[in-house]
Amino acid sequence: MIHIVRYYLSEHPSVVNFRWSHSQSWGNTWFFLFTSIAAYVIFSLFLHLFLCLLFRNRRPLPLGPIPAVHYLSMVLISITIFIGILLSAAAEIRETRWFWRRNKTTTFQWLLCFPLGTRPSGRVFFWSYIFYLSRFLHTLRTFLSILHRRRLSFFQLFNHSILIFMSFLWLEFSQSFQVVAILFTTFLYSVVYGYRFWTAIGLPSACFPFVVSCQILLLGCNVLCHVGVLLLHFMKGGCNGIGAWVFNSVLNAAILFLFLNFYVKVHLKNRNGVKDTEILDSLKNKDS
Repeated sequence: MIHIVRYYLSEHPSVVNFRWSHSQSWGNTWFFLFTSIAAYVIFSLFLHLFLCLLFRNRRPLPLGPIPAVHYLSMVLISITIFIGILLSAAAEIRETRWFWRRNKTTTFQWLLCFPLGTRPSGRVFFWSYIFYLSRFLHTLRTFLSILHRRRLSFFQLFNHSILIFMSFLWLEFSQSFQVVAILFTTFLYSVVYGYRFWTAIGLPSACFPFVVSCQILLLGCNVLCHVGVLLLHFMKGGCNGIGAWVFNSVLNAAILFLFLNFYVKVHLKNRNGVKDTEILDSLKNKDS
């Protein structure tokens, strides 16, 4: 069973021979990227306004098992990508370690800093491509939130759009750090969506903002890894895709700022005498 999983996730010809190109990869043009993000934002705004005009009251619309099915699907996809890129990275390390010894490169350095001239092909970039496509499935949660709660979050629109854009940059410029980023992200997303599935089927929720805590943990890990990439870039003579990495860092900083801004507002409410239960409710709204 283990050999079968390893073969299909890291040794299959479609994985080993993958190449990010216009002829072989769907959705790999700048036109597609900007069009899809614009369509996502416009349709979200249209759906929100349409429901506000159609239903004056803001009672939640029952969606039945649809959210739970979506959450379970995202759990399975995230676990598959996590295992796939983990096995693929291990295979790449095993096959290219002899070359690294000449350049005095360690496994840790390769995970954070691709050598200059790295092209988007092979096992690791296949799973990076699957991760990029999975970002579009994550946007379905925005529409479920609009339908169920009649609420459109700017942060949700911004976050999903930016993550799609960053995933595209990883492939387009063979950006360093993406292996670690995908491992961290898919692992935490499998936990987060597993928790959402748990609560969607009626099981008790955590007594603290579980999802927000996981997102902050992910951002904190990303910050530490970004520092590592910057150090290796100057110590090893350059990391591949550093220009895209700089832009990626700016976008991550913007997301981190939005989180910190939210927590500052909660802290100020606490100092102004807002009840703990109200603060807890506001945090749980972030989890939904």
